[in-house]
Amino acid sequence: MGGDAYGGVKLVGRRTRRPLKSAKARRRNLILSGVLSVGVLAGTGVVWAAPTRIGTVDAGVTEAAPRGAMNILLVGVDKRDDLTRKQQNELKLGRESGQRTDTMMVIHLSEDHSRVTVVSLPRDTWLTIPGKGNHKINSAYQFGGPKLARQTVEQATGLRINRYIEVNVLGFINVVDSLGGVTVCTPVPIKDPKAGLDLAAGTHELKGIQALGYARTRATARSDLDRIDRQQQVISALLNRALSASTLANPARLNSFVNSTLSTIKVDPDDDLIGLATQLRDVSLDNVKFADVPLANVDFKAPTGESAVLWDKQASRDLFARIKADEDLSKPSPSPSSSTSSSPSAKPTIPPDRIALKVLNGTLITGLGARTKTALVAAGFHVSGTPGNTKRKDYKKTVVRYGPGREDSARTVAAAIPGADLVQMDEDGIEVIVGSDQPKISKVKTSTTPSAKPTTTPVTKTATQNICKK
Repeated sequence: MGGDAYGGVKLVGRRTRRPLKSAKARRRNLILSGVLSVGVLAGTGVVWAAPTRIGTVDAGVTEAAPRGAMNILLVGVDKRDDLTRKQQNELKLGRESGQRTDTMMVIHLSEDHSRVTVVSLPRDTWLTIPGKGNHKINSAYQFGGPKLARQTVEQATGLRINRYIEVNVLGFINVVDSLGGVTVCTPVPIKDPKAGLDLAAGTHELKGIQALGYARTRATARSDLDRIDRQQQVISALLNRALSASTLANPARLNSFVNSTLSTIKVDPDDDLIGLATQLRDVSLDNVKFADVPLANVDFKAPTGESAVLWDKQASRDLFARIKADEDLSKPSPSPSSSTSSSPSAKPTIPPDRIALKVLNGTLITGLGARTKTALVAAGFHVSGTPGNTKRKDYKKTVVRYGPGREDSARTVAAAIPGADLVQMDEDGIEVIVGSDQPKISKVKTSTTPSAKPTTTPVTKTATQNICKK
């Protein structure tokens, strides 16, 4: 599909200051801009010159009631036809022409307008595109534009799409720069010459071009799945920076952010952005929640020879049924939830070479952390940095700690460390705290067979939880 790209953006240039609107109107536009910034990350490329007004595109959506739940499809478009070779080189792009999409996102606004749920649809999803047969989901736009992209998502999710927003992703660079950059944190080093990215593990302040490279790179163990996590992190960082005192108290920065965001999008001709802004005025960072589509196979080989992913049919059906019913995904489903998929004894499904983790020595035994890292690397895991030490030195048993959404990967790690305890934590990633049991690391065989009883309560993270801890 042509690979990742930025497309186009106006790298420099000041905007003419406009008269300030009322505080309430600015607040509505700010929230709208922040949520629309989700769409700015939905793909990896757009046109070079930002439009002077919001453009329109016909997606044939079914309009929602003025005061009700709604589903928004955000699609990022990669178009680089208008770029000079110098611009392509500066932004680390290839030279293919045409338009293509990458990750799509479905955003659900609850009926009471208090919650926003964002579900990323992996760009490598293998499914049936209406009238075109089986392909990756990011082919739908190339085959039939906005209408076919919408129809494909509706068929796959069972949701009716009420609004369509197409994003000029390169405008994301201007959005980030209008806020003075964003703060991100990566648990592993990322080196991707194609994206112009060379980051050590840790926290970083990124400007526009670097932030877009961070959001689009796939140069980590879990490839596109890690990229989705980073996109959600950057979206949360954008919202946090947009709603900070440094933005709200700075009229020039606030105005630049709103204008930069709104200039990156196209909407269905019948869309009412002012009405949408009104419905989003009460949403807070704690009420913006992210969820991932449950996957049955992350290493599917398509008949075409392409690498793709397959959804867990039952679990994904349950996920979108709950969204359709306007349920809060962070709360248990009304139906009993199976503990099979979260049990330590469940068969691991994520291979070690797709898992990045860190090691901490929880004892006074010198060199135990280093020896454990060596054994984990030999078993196929990616272990970042030099093993550190915990404050406590009295761990008897080895513990595998995992962040939200990492249960499947944690089970693989636990399977490689017989007797280790599995413990969920609030932070991202996976870490092994080595105890005085001095575990022996074994190699793990994984299965891509989905659980017979998939969990009915998906893991979610709020925008607040995605923000880097200082």
